[in-house]
Amino acid sequence: MYLHLGQDTIVMTDKITGVFDLDNTTVSKHTRDFLGKAQKEGRVVNVTNELPKSFLLCEKNGVETVYLSQMSPATLLRRARETTSQI
Repeated sequence: MYLHLGQDTIVMTDKITGVFDLDNTTVSKHTRDFLGKAQKEGRVVNVTNELPKSFLLCEKNGVETVYLSQMSPATLLRRARETTSQI
């Protein structure tokens, strides 16, 4: 199934490794370093024109991509559950 992240961007739910709250996770230096490295390597996709609230880590063909979304992790989780319950 697919999950809509905003700004006409969707990802396959089985490719999502994790959904993270930016306010809580960027307190850690490790997370900031990870996101900085991903940005330098061109693996960050910003799908919002607003301040992002969450980021998703997705893997496809061995490559990890970070998606920045304006939606909260709770909203994304609810959407993912609604998507899988429609099967």
